[in-house]
Amino acid sequence: MTKRIGTGTSLKDFTRRDFLASSALTAGLFLAAKTLFPAGAHAEGKGPEVTGAKLGFIALTDAAPLIIAKEKGLFAKFGMPDVEVLKQASWGATRDNLMLGGEANGIDGAHILTPMPYLMHTGKVTQNNQPLPMAIVARLNYDCQGISVAQEYAATGVGLDAAKLKDAFAAKKAEGKEVKAAMTFPGGTHDLWLRYWLAAGGINPDKDVSTIVVPPPQMVANMKVGNMDVFCVGEPWNEQLVHQGVGFTAATTGELWKGHPEKALGLRAAFIEKYPNATKAIVMAVMAAQQWCDAKENKDEMAAIIGKRQWMNVPVADIIGRLKGDINYGNGRVAAGTDLYMKFWKGGVSYPFKSHDSWFLAENIRWGKFAPTTDIKALVEQVNREDIWREAAKELGVAASDIPASSSRGVETFFDGKTFDPANPSAYLDSLTIKASA
Repeated sequence: MTKRIGTGTSLKDFTRRDFLASSALTAGLFLAAKTLFPAGAHAEGKGPEVTGAKLGFIALTDAAPLIIAKEKGLFAKFGMPDVEVLKQASWGATRDNLMLGGEANGIDGAHILTPMPYLMHTGKVTQNNQPLPMAIVARLNYDCQGISVAQEYAATGVGLDAAKLKDAFAAKKAEGKEVKAAMTFPGGTHDLWLRYWLAAGGINPDKDVSTIVVPPPQMVANMKVGNMDVFCVGEPWNEQLVHQGVGFTAATTGELWKGHPEKALGLRAAFIEKYPNATKAIVMAVMAAQQWCDAKENKDEMAAIIGKRQWMNVPVADIIGRLKGDINYGNGRVAAGTDLYMKFWKGGVSYPFKSHDSWFLAENIRWGKFAPTTDIKALVEQVNREDIWREAAKELGVAASDIPASSSRGVETFFDGKTFDPANPSAYLDSLTIKASA
């Protein structure tokens, strides 16, 4: 059982280099916004139907596209000056506020764990199992989450191979103590990364440890007082853990699956249906912010912005290292200039590949969140709105080379040699030894 702790002219007329430069970005987007959403556009039905929306975020580095879109005035540039970016206490709170909706003092969309819209859409994680139609309209980032371990396990030498924890965990259980593995939401990305890593090392996450739910900003404090042995969470919390000497990072999730999808921009389907132009404007603003976030020359400014009290309330020092790919694992291992930094745009990051959603659903079938008979393809077609992304990209003037030709990225390969073919999820599931039914 899982326990919980806490609660005419377009941008293509500008060069890519100009676009990525902060000053040119602001000027360019202002011109593009005036062209796309001129005065009186509402009456003509061309511009956003509303000027605002309520979008939630969790204090994590990968919420940066929403924060930057707000801070840099990008929502306003695309005709949505009243968009609110609202901090949520936990992923459970994000879910509950999405259930309410923006018109009932909740939120209309959010920076969200990629599987959550599927779990909500099907009523798997909602009150009374009431389905809430949801949509994924963009991916926000790739990579740069972490699996961190309490300092007491440093002598095991555990890293990418979780098997080195097997005997230590067994010994602790033999003493009558509970081994706790923390993640941020059942069936969410961190739950799945943690489970994959443990299972690849021969540790059954349903039998050999107790999984607990802890909101991301509370991970370090809970590790400090001994509430968990291992956790998986996004940045900056793994880096903060190391800086405080409380634990160390065994592996970053990019080491488990290089170039993996992580957070998404999720919206209530009702909002999209009622305000299709506003939806597109939101996506365009977020895409523009992702391009800004991806530029190396903007990393320091980005860390300073998102670290502000109203956003993450975290020192820049806890953010900037891993944002640039400089990783102090906290166990004597230091890696500088790696390609494990958080990615926001290049390489199709923003595009919500349907094949990626298929993997998340397959893993949730693996761990019993969805029935083995779930029609993965049909469910992905219901929730994944990559068509909206493509429309926004076209209107934004995104280069054709930055728009994936297919909704599938093809076969994916993981650190343990396992492969996932989105055309045959059942073969992947059959290849796994440790799973809920095992």
